[in-house]
Amino acid sequence: MSDLVTTQLQNGLTCSLPANSPLARLLKTQRTWVGPDAKERLGILRAATSVAIVGASPNPARSSYFVGTYLLQSSGYRVYFVNPNADEILGQKAYPDLASLPEVPDIVDVFRKASDIPSVIDDVLAVGAKTVWVQLGIWNEDAARYGEENGLTVVMDRCIKVEHARFHGGLNLFGFDTGQISSKKGLR
Repeated sequence: MSDLVTTQLQNGLTCSLPANSPLARLLKTQRTWVGPDAKERLGILRAATSVAIVGASPNPARSSYFVGTYLLQSSGYRVYFVNPNADEILGQKAYPDLASLPEVPDIVDVFRKASDIPSVIDDVLAVGAKTVWVQLGIWNEDAARYGEENGLTVVMDRCIKVEHARFHGGLNLFGFDTGQISSKKGLR
């Protein structure tokens, strides 16, 4: 008889399946980790005063450069750039690692490949940061669970720039049709 695996479905129910069944293999590849909802993400962004961008690039064509530009210009956050191969990014000192920062950041925004996320989480835990924000398009479910098991708040596969702009009424400034017309100021 085949070993059984217990799988949690997206609706919260669990079921046991033979480990070698096609359905068990398919479900193993499905995303079951969810992370903070929109209200919780807003709370994270509102509570933060500093953001460290791990994997920041001095190349204007890279998404980390664009996100850094946005955060410097459109938020009140103290923004730190972490890249061991750069001295300066966007006119700011670049740091070789999280341990070199002048403070423990509230949010560590990560622009690294999915396989690097566990080591970044180890670095975040070592410096005492509380939130890891893994950028849009990067997914490592095991790393997210590992981070949460060690007390971190983990946001994954979401762009901090898009989320910040969304909550502060600035998506239209970046080419997103929000479908809303308002004379009200954004959230502060």
